[in-house]
This record gives sequence, structure tokens and C-alpha cells, in this order.
Amino acid sequence: MNVRRVIRNLFLPPWRVRLVFPARTLRAIEAAIRAAETTHAGEIRFAVESGLPFLPLLRGQPARERALEVFSQLRVWDTQRNNGVLIYLLLADRDVEIIADRDAHARVSTEGWEKICREMETLFRQGKFEQGVLHGIRSVSAHLARHYPPQKKDSNELDDRPVVF
Repeated sequence: MNVRRVIRNLFLPPWRVRLVFPARTLRAIEAAIRAAETTHAGEIRFAVESGLPFLPLLRGQPARERALEVFSQLRVWDTQRNNGVLIYLLLADRDVEIIADRDAHARVSTEGWEKICREMETLFRQGKFEQGVLHGIRSVSAHLARHYPPQKKDSNELDDRPVVF
């Protein structure tokens, strides 16, 4: 068990997310997702969590595993073309995970998603949280636009609002 990680996750209060992502920033993220989705037929969700819940933390749950749970909970997998993408941030660890539904994942390599995560984490280490998320949205959208051009009858299948846990 990583004691530092446990302390970081337990003692980073949920209200800290609101300091890093105030309402203005959440609105900017929502607008960026909405605008990005006009350039492709994919779906993007963004979720941020201050820290892991107690029991998963004690079990040593990695951020990736938690991101998979959030992906399922938000039903990002529930798109017609299996092209939903979740950008998940575990704030206590400053760890970004991108989970893509099966068709989107098959079209973009794991390395492609990981590159976006590392770029976002670099911006987060500089305290540039809004810029980091907006960069991630643009980068994910570039991949989705390449593989899923916009359709005339395209509907918004998933909510564009960021989710704060």
C-alpha cells in the first residue's frame, strides 16, 4: 500500500475540485465538448473525482480501474457506433485516464490515448487545469474526426456536461 497515495486521496476534500474547476471552467469544458462533437460523430464525456473512495483506495485500486467503473456508470459505452470516449481525472493523483468504447479503441492505439493523457498531466502539473482539459478534448476530437466524420442525422447521444464526483 502506498501511504502517500492514501493520504493524498483521503485528505483532498471534494470541495477542492470546485476550486480547481469552478462553474466557469465547467461551462467552458461543456461548451468545448459541444463544439468538438460538431466536427465528428463520436461522443466525449469528462469526469473528475477528488479522490478514490475509502475501500477501493485501501485495496490499491488504480485510477484506470476506477475510470472503467465511471465509464460504465456514465454509460459511455451506450452509443450507437461504440465510439464514446471518457476523459477521467483523479485529482488527488493528478492521473488522467482515457477510456474509449470498443470501436473507437480499435481505431486509435493505446499509445495514442496515452499520449493525450501525458500531455494533459503535464499541463496539470503546471496548474493549468482548464487548459489541460480543453487540450485533451481537442486531441480526442482530432482522433474521432479522423475516424467518424459528422453525419447529417447525428444526434447527441451523451450529455456534454462534465461530471464531478
